Amino acid sequence: MIAKRANKIDSSGIRKVFDLAVNMNNPINLSIGQPDFDVPEPVKEAAINAIKNGFNSYTPTQGTEEFRDCVRAYLENKNRIKNHLSDSIMITSGVSGGLFLAMMSLVNPGDEVIFSDPYFVMYKHHVNMLGGVPVYVDTYPDFKLTAERIEPCISAKTKLLIVNSPSNPTGAVYSNEDVIEIADLCNEKNIFVLTDEIYSSFCYDDPFESIFPYVENGMLLEGFSKSHGMTGWRVGYAVGPEELIQTMNKIQQYTFVCAPSIAQKAGITALEHNMDEEINAYRRKRDLIYNGLKDKFELEKPGGAFYAFVRAPDDNGASFVEKAIAKNLLIIPGSVFSERDSHFRISYAADDQVIKRGIDVLLSIM
Repeated sequence: MIAKRANKIDSSGIRKVFDLAVNMNNPINLSIGQPDFDVPEPVKEAAINAIKNGFNSYTPTQGTEEFRDCVRAYLENKNRIKNHLSDSIMITSGVSGGLFLAMMSLVNPGDEVIFSDPYFVMYKHHVNMLGGVPVYVDTYPDFKLTAERIEPCISAKTKLLIVNSPSNPTGAVYSNEDVIEIADLCNEKNIFVLTDEIYSSFCYDDPFESIFPYVENGMLLEGFSKSHGMTGWRVGYAVGPEELIQTMNKIQQYTFVCAPSIAQKAGITALEHNMDEEINAYRRKRDLIYNGLKDKFELEKPGGAFYAFVRAPDDNGASFVEKAIAKNLLIIPGSVFSERDSHFRISYAADDQVIKRGIDVLLSIM
């Protein structure tokens, strides 16, 4: 009864851990990739006003012109589309929705799609579901995606490269030098670059460097779930070549229809709202996790996002996570994000006291 394509993907290992939390008594939850701060009040008010003023219907499939113009102005101000002024913009149902539409539009059966290992869980499963071939770039132990590591993975069947910086699950942030070298390689080999920049606001030590301005063929995906705590609002955007955007719009007509109208109105306010206080708080949380674990665990200091990818004792992530869960601590085995099972992922998108309790548990089971 079930279509074959559904058998090419597994249930999310993250969701399985979430389900465990339902039956646990006050778990120490360092598993969920969701900010612990609430949506800013002005953004809420913008949504409420939109509802009260009757802005509750479908919008154009590609999103409202007002919102798309605001997105373009925001990205131009950040120098993230300086060489892409002719590219089109569409509003998507979150970055996940944009990723799905882009992959549906780009990947044919047999096409190879390159991305780093460790990786965000959706990349692998989207590629498999569409009949493509995931090609993993081993980035252990420092988790940096570089042109030197990518080049041996390129073949005649390579269709695109996915870049995710700052990275989920590792928190790695790619340098300007690495970004330019990767772009030069992809331009030379005529490889399309899909850059997932959902964590671009969360860079703690160095400025965020987007690859998008440097690639000849590429798409930028961004959204508000992480930067503004709007995970349930399902609104993001995609910037890319007109032909690709129109294809994605065509598919969106028959899938998501459009991003939520209310969230589009609120998104305009979100683009203007300063989130420095929240970002600074997460820099402190990063330091809390890193300083709390670095003397006992092997881990790279995360440069961004809100995750740490930590090497487990005896390189057995699954076994270590079981021990943590037995002590009421929820973390995610590294095998959810990797072809290896040597690490585990911590999300420090949590209250400071929860983070401190989690550190104590982790140290107790070393």
